[in-house]
Amino acid sequence: MTLEIALVLLILLVCLVLFITERVRMDVVALMVLSSLAILGLVSPAEAVSGFSNPAVITVWAMFIMSEGLTRAGVADQIGRQVTRLAGKSETRMIVIFMMAGGILSAFMNSIGVAALMMPVASEVTRRSGVSPAKVLMPLAFGTLLGGLTTLFGTAPNLLLSMALQEAVGKGFGIFDYAFLGVPILLAGTAFVALVGRHLLPKADPARNSANHRDLRREYSLQERIFALKVSTDSLLTGRTIADSGLVDIAGLMIIALTRAGRTEALPSRQKVLKAGDILLAQGRFDRFTRLRSWSTLAIVREAPILHEKLLADSGLAELVATEEGFLIGQTLKHRTFRERFGLNVLAVRRGDQVRRTRLAEQVIAAGDRLLVQGTPQALERLQGKPGFFEVVPLSTADMRSLYQLDERLFVLQVPEDSSLVGSSLGENRLGDAFDFRLLGLFRGGEVLESPSSEEVLQTGDLLLIQGRESDLDILRGFQQLEKMEDVSPYLDLFDHGDLDLIEATLHPHGKYAGQRVDALHFDQRRVEVAAIWREGRPYRSGLGAMILQPGDALLIVGPRTRLAELNGDENLIILNPVHVKPVDTRKAPLAAGLMLLLVASVLSGLLPIYLAAIAGATLMVLTCCITMEQAYRAIEWRSIFLIAGMLPLGSAMQHSGTATWIAQGVLSLLGAAGPWAVIVGLYAITALGALIVPTPALVLIMAPIALTLSTELAVSPQTAMMAVAIAATSLASPVSHPANTLVMGPGGYRFIDYLKLGIPLTLVVFAVTFLLLPVVWPLK
Repeated sequence: MTLEIALVLLILLVCLVLFITERVRMDVVALMVLSSLAILGLVSPAEAVSGFSNPAVITVWAMFIMSEGLTRAGVADQIGRQVTRLAGKSETRMIVIFMMAGGILSAFMNSIGVAALMMPVASEVTRRSGVSPAKVLMPLAFGTLLGGLTTLFGTAPNLLLSMALQEAVGKGFGIFDYAFLGVPILLAGTAFVALVGRHLLPKADPARNSANHRDLRREYSLQERIFALKVSTDSLLTGRTIADSGLVDIAGLMIIALTRAGRTEALPSRQKVLKAGDILLAQGRFDRFTRLRSWSTLAIVREAPILHEKLLADSGLAELVATEEGFLIGQTLKHRTFRERFGLNVLAVRRGDQVRRTRLAEQVIAAGDRLLVQGTPQALERLQGKPGFFEVVPLSTADMRSLYQLDERLFVLQVPEDSSLVGSSLGENRLGDAFDFRLLGLFRGGEVLESPSSEEVLQTGDLLLIQGRESDLDILRGFQQLEKMEDVSPYLDLFDHGDLDLIEATLHPHGKYAGQRVDALHFDQRRVEVAAIWREGRPYRSGLGAMILQPGDALLIVGPRTRLAELNGDENLIILNPVHVKPVDTRKAPLAAGLMLLLVASVLSGLLPIYLAAIAGATLMVLTCCITMEQAYRAIEWRSIFLIAGMLPLGSAMQHSGTATWIAQGVLSLLGAAGPWAVIVGLYAITALGALIVPTPALVLIMAPIALTLSTELAVSPQTAMMAVAIAATSLASPVSHPANTLVMGPGGYRFIDYLKLGIPLTLVVFAVTFLLLPVVWPLK
């Protein structure tokens, strides 16, 4: 092994680890690979950046635009209408129709876009016919992946392998060369899923079989979380807005409606002022709301300064200066987690001359921030032994008072004998998670319990030294004064009368919502609310504002129908049961379809190479107004483009350095004695396993030079090995291996294991068909 081979293998290993762990975005990993290869001299600077002008990369982005043009022109919508008409009510027939339709469209369009377009159609058809969406949505996604195997531009890996083959032997695959294997695989896969595989999918759930709001409420189990509250005449919440009342941000409730003097307002504005006699229809966890109400039984005693002095006498103060590599950088502060990890309370945060004493949980920590902490000398000493997190600066009591002026925000609560909190632990009540309260110490029988643990049980007479705003206790008392209505049914007719409706949506794979908190999307400003999130086979109905959205999530959104209709234009969402749908203008559908046929004809006739034909087709899509230039830019999946362009130099480095030959010889030493077909089967198996964890465009760029070298060593046709890699790169057994699989996870209510149950047998079917036909269609010689 030479030094060059060792360096390439090291880069390849680091690349694979980063892909598997997902610690770094895949496109950034690709750019790291590109830079490393150039810096180490494994490729020339020109070779390092040549990927951005590679014909395969150009073809991929141009085909993204062509696919979007077909969508915008209504070609897929027209096909969707025909599918709706043909699907019928038979589960088997639906699977066949949707898998075949998805496969045919994916032969010429991006498979992610096809899945996004067909999913609302499939959801509507299944709910109308009483078939569970779980029986159809995963087959639809698999159909789009299998359909991509039928043409040259069906998937990016097909193009990349063809370009690599052309560079090696002077001729790549034709547009329909993949169809000789792809079409039988699509047909066999569809037959298997329709006849056998559907029995491996989750059982039908009646609650997921109808689009109306009653069934969606039952599906997401909303009914058990809806209750009504009445504002009493003497309530401390009277005169406060809904936002200031704490019902939303503190109690975590969603106010569905407000009834006043016999008139009901659906999803009232958070600036609506509460009045005596108002009835609030709320959704949330009433048990959590009850725990918050129980804190109002605590009595304030005027001993805060004395007890604080006593606490300070037994504890230490320090400023923790956040360093660049600190674990809190870019994150918000979670008081309870910090206290339990380090045994310290964070009292304030100082940034320059600005001191923040309240709402610390909303402060995003930056390098240089100074966190004022209080705790035992032992806890402070332990922290000094943890380099890299903070710089620990001891602070005197006098300096603390002059810099932070905390005494005015301290108060003491006493646990009375009749309090329902007696006998419960601090962790069960979690007051600090709702309010900006920090428990600095607990005084019991004249003794100080500094920074008590979450398991500490409250006893009668306990004194709690709290840092926070005393005025927040009025909100707690206001919660206590709210009267829960026994019968909530009279207030649920909002849904029956059409004042409110429910829609189900999922995140668009090319949208911007994944990775964001729900409350950061400000749905309330659009007069709609997220009522629940379906993730990994179960609904989440509380604490939604702080949840980070993930690809595959299904969102249940409630609001007036007119407001819900406005979400149809949100390109970050795919609405599964849209309201007030504006008919798609399909007047340009024949023109867009004609441009795609013109592209195919120009390549088949040899008039233009595929990358020039794709650019010309994309340009004509814009010039004929099938798509605007802004829509064209948005249609390009730039992450995939940078991934491919960044990884292309790695393939060159593997060939030039001899790494591909070194790996190929290792494979031959293991399997060569069994003959060339055993080697190709091994190549197929390695690629199929790699597709579970590595993005398929990057995977085929790694496998292509190995396949070409093996073909040379075995003296067999390179087309055979490259075709085997192309088929094997279709990953069906994981929800995260392809965005089309992830897309249907939430709406279908799937768990990870459901993909394994159907994906593994279907992968074996694909393998069997491939090696049954491969010797006939693409023989070794």
